[in-house]
Amino acid sequence: MNTRTILLAVTGASGMPYAVRLARALAAVSRLSLHVIVSNAARRVLELEAPGSEKAILDAADVVYREDEFAASPASGSWLHDGMVICPCSMKTLAAVATGLGTNLVHRAADVALKERRRLILVTRETPLSLVHIENMAAATRAGATIMPACPGFYSGDCTVDGLVDFMAARVLDHLGIPQDIMHPWNG
Repeated sequence: MNTRTILLAVTGASGMPYAVRLARALAAVSRLSLHVIVSNAARRVLELEAPGSEKAILDAADVVYREDEFAASPASGSWLHDGMVICPCSMKTLAAVATGLGTNLVHRAADVALKERRRLILVTRETPLSLVHIENMAAATRAGATIMPACPGFYSGDCTVDGLVDFMAARVLDHLGIPQDIMHPWNG
C-alpha cells in the first residue's frame, strides 16, 4: 500500500480547535504523510484561541511550509497529493480560492489543487454569512472545492466541545476517503 499525502492549511479564521484535532487525527493515520502550512494570520489566532496549540499542529506534521514559500512543492501541479484541507478557512482565503488569487502558498496550493482536479476541502468558519461569502462559496464549489462549514451535528451523542470538534474532524476524514473511528455513521 502506498503512502497517502495530505496537505493541511491553517488560516486566520476562528476555530483553531478544529485544526488541532484534524492535525492529530491525520498524524495518527498509518502510511500518511501530513504536510502543513500555517499562515501568519493563523499563528496570531492560534495564540489568542489556543495558546501553545501551534506546536501541536507542527508536531503532527511530517513537512511544514511557510506561507511565503512560493517555490515549495505544494505550489506545483507536479507535486502529487491525495487532498488538501483548509481548516479553518477564513473568508479572505475563501475569496482567494474562489477568484484564483494566489498571494501566498495556501492560496497557490488551493489553486493548484483545483486546476489539477484534486480534492480540496474548505472548512469555513464564519457567521453570519454575507452575500459575498455565499457567492464565493458557490464559485469555489463550481471550481471543484468542497465547502464544509464548521457546523457540527448534535446527533452524535457527544455534545461537549471536544465531541463537536471530533464530529468535524471525522467528517473531513470521511470526505478524504480516510477510514476513521472517531465517530460512527448514523444508522437511525
